[in-house]
Amino acid sequence: MRRAIALSAHGLGTTSPNPPVGCVILDAWGHPVGEGYHRRKGEAHAEGNALRAAGVAARGGTAVVTLEPCNHVGRAPACRQLLIEAGIARTVVALIDPTSRGEGGVTALRNAGVAVETGVLADEARLVLGPWLGALDLGRTLVTWVYVTDDAGTFGALERVPAAGRLRIGADAVLRVDGHLEEGVPDAHGAGVLRVPPRLPVLDPADTLRALYADGVRSLLLDVGPDLAGPFVASGLVDHVVAYLPDEPSPSRVPAGGESSVVPADFRITGIERVAGHVRVRATRFGATVKRT
Repeated sequence: MRRAIALSAHGLGTTSPNPPVGCVILDAWGHPVGEGYHRRKGEAHAEGNALRAAGVAARGGTAVVTLEPCNHVGRAPACRQLLIEAGIARTVVALIDPTSRGEGGVTALRNAGVAVETGVLADEARLVLGPWLGALDLGRTLVTWVYVTDDAGTFGALERVPAAGRLRIGADAVLRVDGHLEEGVPDAHGAGVLRVPPRLPVLDPADTLRALYADGVRSLLLDVGPDLAGPFVASGLVDHVVAYLPDEPSPSRVPAGGESSVVPADFRITGIERVAGHVRVRATRFGATVKRT
């Protein structure tokens, strides 16, 4: 399962509005014979890619997958049917899919005689699937504010801090300080999958995030200063922050405006580390973490 979780992370920043999922196929003797992940909407799901790699060796084997195999036919076949037709004897699942239709993929597999175990390393799988599940629960895009704060003030960090620029890879969209809205990595999701307007709609923050969610955006980076981020923070609509503090801060000065807090008051620090030229602080808003079983 940990291999499947690692594979699933390759889909971060490309799969939305679909979830990032990973799958490993073991043969009847428990040996890995195929693996795969979901890259983007309209392409094969994780199970399909893993089964294609395993071929006939999958018969009588086990499918280890981070999210319940889907039970509906869209642009790709229903994954539970692919597993059944491949002769999979056992399926191990980390998290149940809250969007599963009808009787659900797990029930369909069991009805076909496939043994199913669920809840395996669910918390670890949620490290990748958490943003997708959180956006689904809230019915809006999840927001991360990324900024650098120093003696001169607080500013967007993606262009100012080399380490911060890498955050774009895992994000669906980015809001820039000039109000420009763009895909995290251009064309990463495929043509026409996300409908990202060139500028932020003139709506209140809650309406904006619901509109972006309807357009397929599940994660948004605010690469802005406090003026643009403020309405989102004040409305409780920033879920995470990533703050950068430059090395060798001046001991005789405090940040502009006398503000000395590293993260907003209702956030708790979840990680802190040194990167090239900066200390990076990650924090989550109290109550923002979504738990699912």
